[in-house]
Amino acid sequence: MRVIETDIPAVKRVVPVRHGDARGWFSETFRADVLADAGIANVFVQDNQSFSAPQGTIRGLHFQIAPAAQAKLIRVLSGSILDVAVDLRRASPTFGRHVAVRLDAENGEQLFVPAGFAHGFCTLEPGTMVAYKVDAYYSLAHDRALAWNDPEVGIAWPVAEAEAQLSDKDRVAPRLSDLPDLF
Repeated sequence: MRVIETDIPAVKRVVPVRHGDARGWFSETFRADVLADAGIANVFVQDNQSFSAPQGTIRGLHFQIAPAAQAKLIRVLSGSILDVAVDLRRASPTFGRHVAVRLDAENGEQLFVPAGFAHGFCTLEPGTMVAYKVDAYYSLAHDRALAWNDPEVGIAWPVAEAEAQLSDKDRVAPRLSDLPDLF
């Protein structure tokens, strides 16, 4: 397993090694010791899984505030996504910037998104299933969202705005400039 920094060093790509033979392959998808050596010492307490039937489904950009802020470790079980993390830490030199990474079931790569970031993804094919670990339990009282299409953030989503499949929550999420200082 390799851990690679992205353009925002707090967000990391986690690349498991696959060992293959005539039967298929085997891979360690989580190793606390390897992640800790790379600076990811989070204790994950909850696993989540989502299934998106149509291509062009956008889930996010979601985050939780303290004391329930969450770090996430995301991977794709079937299909593929454009996975996005937006830095919401006001004191950070990368505040308002984002990282976008293609994740798919074929290569098994994962993305670590620390607390203080909004996270979301767009499905690149129908029937996409995503699993992720979080280091704080879900809390409705601390759940927040950032507008997926905020021009200030400037994410190049792979779906036209009129064709994006969104939840009601995501349709009305505030822009970055409307968020208070949360992190």
